[in-house]
Amino acid sequence: MKTLPNDIVLRPRFQLEIHYPKEHLLSLFEETERIPFILKRIDDHVFIKFNQEQVHFWSPQLHLEINEKDDSNSKLYGLFGPSPSLWTFFMFLHFGLATLFVAFGIWAYSNWSLKEDFVLQVAAMLFLIIIWFTLYFLGRIGKQKGKPQMHQLYQLMKDVLEKAGENKRG
Repeated sequence: MKTLPNDIVLRPRFQLEIHYPKEHLLSLFEETERIPFILKRIDDHVFIKFNQEQVHFWSPQLHLEINEKDDSNSKLYGLFGPSPSLWTFFMFLHFGLATLFVAFGIWAYSNWSLKEDFVLQVAAMLFLIIIWFTLYFLGRIGKQKGKPQMHQLYQLMKDVLEKAGENKRG
């Protein structure tokens, strides 16, 4: 699998230039049935994920978007990410922490302006920063746990693209 230029990325992306028509590729993905994967096509998008028996908390999924460049060439955009519900949960936590951080910051500034003690609010803000870093590192750990499955998803995609070449030649 191609190495990403920025290792901090939690949701790795990639692009491929493909010398086959978009509809040909989309139909091949649509026709592919391989255990333990579930493939779904919606318009120009293909979602590849694992079936319920293979899914764990950090299981990734692969979202592909195939755009037509011209009659015989396409561009494939890929995005690895966690399940949408897990990603939404993490974003909800980050939004909640950011809201609390701002609220404690306003409270600390108000106390500072009134020449009152604001140590509690600053301590709470520091604690929220620690929680943010913890969430970030949990995401990194999750990415590491999901990496073998990412490789499996990527390999399935490569297999389908190779099949596209065989069908075009044959």
